[in-house]
Amino acid sequence: MDERIQNLEREVRSLQERNRRVESEKAWETSFMRVLSIAFITYVVAGIVLYSIGVTNFILAALVPVLGYILSTRSLPRVKRWWMEKQP
Repeated sequence: MDERIQNLEREVRSLQERNRRVESEKAWETSFMRVLSIAFITYVVAGIVLYSIGVTNFILAALVPVLGYILSTRSLPRVKRWWMEKQP
């Protein structure tokens, strides 16, 4: 009986650990830091690509995909909520 209780306690601890990890990952997925990190990487890569193909104002042009990304991350949660409310 004691062994069974110990096994159950281990399983509960394991589930609690998993839940903490899942909650952390979810927090990262919705964090502003993640959005800024992806936006920065996108800006740098877009800038390099635009420079390499000879775009005159590549620094300004690289903002276009970044702004599109930021707008999509800020507006899609509202669209998702609206869509979920419309589902049966």
